[in-house]
Amino acid sequence: MSTSPQSPADRIRTDRPHSARVWNYLLGGKDNYAVDHEMGDMILKAFPEFAAIARLQRSFLARAVHFLTAEAGIRQFLDIGTGLPTANNTHEVAQRVAPESRIVYVDNDPLVLAHARALLTSTPEGACAYIDADVRDVDAILADAANTLDFSKPVGLTMLGIMGQLPDEDDPWGLVDRLLAALPPGSYLALSDGTNTSDSLNQAVSSYNANSASSYHLRSPERIADFFHGLELVEPGVVKSSAWRPDPSLGGADESEGHAVSGVGLKV
Repeated sequence: MSTSPQSPADRIRTDRPHSARVWNYLLGGKDNYAVDHEMGDMILKAFPEFAAIARLQRSFLARAVHFLTAEAGIRQFLDIGTGLPTANNTHEVAQRVAPESRIVYVDNDPLVLAHARALLTSTPEGACAYIDADVRDVDAILADAANTLDFSKPVGLTMLGIMGQLPDEDDPWGLVDRLLAALPPGSYLALSDGTNTSDSLNQAVSSYNANSASSYHLRSPERIADFFHGLELVEPGVVKSSAWRPDPSLGGADESEGHAVSGVGLKV
């Protein structure tokens, strides 16, 4: 255990809502605080479909990781913006297909890290590691992940809802490019984010941004699709999350549109 005065547990704040905990509340989880309940309820009052967005992104993750493991043969995953553990976490989906799969989880929320280390345990054949880092710390993430992943072999890079937490001035597209540049051909990007196609959702997120410790930035479907520039899109392309290879057995039965798009792209 770290002896640092700012260990993950020391950094947990309960006086302001945090995105991962609000997301957990919307998914029906218990790893959140009263301020997160209040924020989640405020969002749902303004935009009742918001909980569907959370469910759709998690179900897309399960389907994307299953595709990458079972069909594309990926055995290594870099999951950035992990969020609090729930059903069908990346390593669980991957290791059900290939027990030797190796997964590195990255998040900068101390509560996420504490729960990840306790709950996200690997098969004996594979590996799970956890990195405390902001998505902007590309060099640090890659250096630490190299202790678990072999960057000479293809990697599945998963980024659900994390790019929306960065404003345009942080150049999130450039950050994705830098991460992909470190991965060999045959690697994949799986990404999902919320869209700005609903006025009521825009207003709900604006209220969230005004009251939260973090902020979220909705974008047009076209701008989200730009994250895949230079990649070969896997069918059906960048589409509404519920439409990406729906599979009821993998959490694809929710017919709600939500207001998020998802896609998977291959680095050739």
